Amino acid sequence: MKVGDTLTGTVIGIKPYGIFVELPNDLVGLVHISELKSGYVDNIYQQVAIGQEVTVQIIDIDEYSKKVSFSMRSLASKGQPLANYHRFSRHRYRTGFDPLRDQLPKWIAEGIKRLTEQQKGQES
Repeated sequence: MKVGDTLTGTVIGIKPYGIFVELPNDLVGLVHISELKSGYVDNIYQQVAIGQEVTVQIIDIDEYSKKVSFSMRSLASKGQPLANYHRFSRHRYRTGFDPLRDQLPKWIAEGIKRLTEQQKGQES
């Protein structure tokens, strides 16, 4: 068993912070609420039920404490789109570096003009 393995187990416990899944080899691990699915989980008790079979992926193994962390979110074929964290960005326009490329000649001309004026001021 290693990180990245996909296994099927049974839900044996539900807490507000996640679910406990038991694998056939009597290994128990936690699926944290953030790893349940993409997006916000309003009520974890409506997502899963005790005794339900779930497919999980191992995302972490603590060799010292023997605790295993699982994820169900990583197995989803297509995640829910995440909120745009840059509130003021213009992500919908998808302009990339085009505005910078368009302004570059103007900025270069302004810089050369300013340097020329500074050199003339120093010569006087």
